[in-house]
Amino acid sequence: MILIAGPCVIESKEQLEEIAVELKEFHKDEKIDFYFKASFDKANRTSLESYRGPGLEKGLEMLKEIKELFGYKILTDVHETWQVEKVAEVADAIQIPAFLCRQTDLLVAVAKTGKKVNIKKGQFMSPQDMKYSAFKVLKTKGEEFIDYETSKKNGVWLTERGTFFGYGDLVVDYRSLPVMREFAPTIFDATHSVQKPGGAGGKSGGKREFVEPLALAAASVGVDGFFFEVHTNPDKALSDGENMILPEQLSAIVEKIFAIKSSLGV
Repeated sequence: MILIAGPCVIESKEQLEEIAVELKEFHKDEKIDFYFKASFDKANRTSLESYRGPGLEKGLEMLKEIKELFGYKILTDVHETWQVEKVAEVADAIQIPAFLCRQTDLLVAVAKTGKKVNIKKGQFMSPQDMKYSAFKVLKTKGEEFIDYETSKKNGVWLTERGTFFGYGDLVVDYRSLPVMREFAPTIFDATHSVQKPGGAGGKSGGKREFVEPLALAAASVGVDGFFFEVHTNPDKALSDGENMILPEQLSAIVEKIFAIKSSLGV
């Protein structure tokens, strides 16, 4: 099972190490393909005044230290093509943000690095249309068609993170999971799926109490992995605090996910 976990954004070196320590159990678990996730820049914050992160150079330096200190594989996102080459020097998997999932130049640039590519489904996208985003990566890698096994072989993943429903809310259509799994390994982003975009007056809100039930529902439907943003003090986090969970909550959820998988024989 793929597991992507870590804070929304890098706040400091101390914060990264504090959270990384709490996630050691997942790195040690042979049933889990673990990736430590944190963003060096949140380029799509609601407000111009919101904290964005330490930037490319300082952020990558801190992620590299986490990689060397804990032995974790690293996943982080890119927003512009000029960032890709530098990010590839540190990251084991590169993420395409949901709002940029159709950006051809960005998808092609990331594909050329040879790294694993996690494409987040846009809140405005149908699951069927994510096939075209995935195929842009596969075509760049020299593949002539797309199916689940071809995407898996080339390290192309798709992530469900909810769909806009009216204003200031997201809803997960669980039909999207088997639809996208027809042509790529699919990850369920349990924490962004409870986000309320712009729902907190100039910033995004969230309902973290729904993280667990949504994740367990995804486990029942069937996915290849999960994405959780984790913080040791979510209420004081500088980004996405209202939808992040504590490390101990993640441990309990992962245990239940494996219980569901076992009961289903998968």
